[in-house]
Amino acid sequence: MRALRLGIPLALAIVVASALPARAEPLKIRVGWIVAPASMVPLLFQAPGVAKHLGKSYVFEPLNFGSSTLQITAISQGEIDIAAFGYTSFPLAIQNGSLSDLRIIADEIVDGAPGYYATPYFVRKDSGIDKIADMKGKVAATNGLGSGVDIAMRSALSKQGLQVTRDYTMIEAPFPAHKALLKEKKADLVVGVLPFSYDPELNEFAKPLFTTESGIGSIALSFWAARKGFIDKNRAALVDLMEDTSSALRWYYDPANHDKAVALTAGFLKRPPAAFESWLFTKRDFHRDLDAKPDLKIVQSSIDKVKDLGFIKETLDVGKYADLSLVEEAAKRRQ
Repeated sequence: MRALRLGIPLALAIVVASALPARAEPLKIRVGWIVAPASMVPLLFQAPGVAKHLGKSYVFEPLNFGSSTLQITAISQGEIDIAAFGYTSFPLAIQNGSLSDLRIIADEIVDGAPGYYATPYFVRKDSGIDKIADMKGKVAATNGLGSGVDIAMRSALSKQGLQVTRDYTMIEAPFPAHKALLKEKKADLVVGVLPFSYDPELNEFAKPLFTTESGIGSIALSFWAARKGFIDKNRAALVDLMEDTSSALRWYYDPANHDKAVALTAGFLKRPPAAFESWLFTKRDFHRDLDAKPDLKIVQSSIDKVKDLGFIKETLDVGKYADLSLVEEAAKRRQ
């Protein structure tokens, strides 16, 4: 009888436990990124106390890639859940990568937004090149065929009637080499991406010929995209991620946190804070929407430019490949 009496509570406990719903594990969200701090992916949740849903409804795994095009294969094979695409790689993913279920879900950076940083394209001060038309017969340097800044450069020159190969030569080199190429007269026009464009030595012997904004207008340099099936299956966790992302961006952009934000960034990149403190998270930096909401008009016009240069056969109707409901629901929580 004593054994029976002891067994009854144990049996009841087993029955009750089996009736309760199992506690769900947080969703692992793997997110691609290329270069920080243009991409905030590896930095977002280093900000203290901003991500209230992190570790509860989701866990966050940043994965670094050498280019946005490499993420086409990664997201198609299920190796990442969110890709950081730009206006050149996104249409390629849909048209060449057969990823018609991709949806733009969040903004990352806009190059050339009015009042904010616009990538400058530098020539030597002693080159005699004072307007874009003067680039005829010259050499331009890009980081890679079809990259975001490559398309911006070609578009600006094309607007002035200059076509690559016919009117000027294009060479490829990584961004850190552009200053030397210009200084040693191996190229006449180079890209001044952040943070290299603020290099005092570069600005001593070089000047901007044009910027993204003056050359072609604002461009959607980077935004987040995910596949529809992943969005539909994990909507609640993704809204939590968007809410935390917005909170993190607001923390980084709060002037009261500027020194801490710069220190976090400098520590992650293993560079001195002085390299960032005068421009990072200010209007001398790329534009970032604090709700992470993409401007689809800018995305559309950016992709149209890629088509105009012949890098894709047809443009996209961007509205068919966007789902802004996640950032919009997250923004409502802040109201």
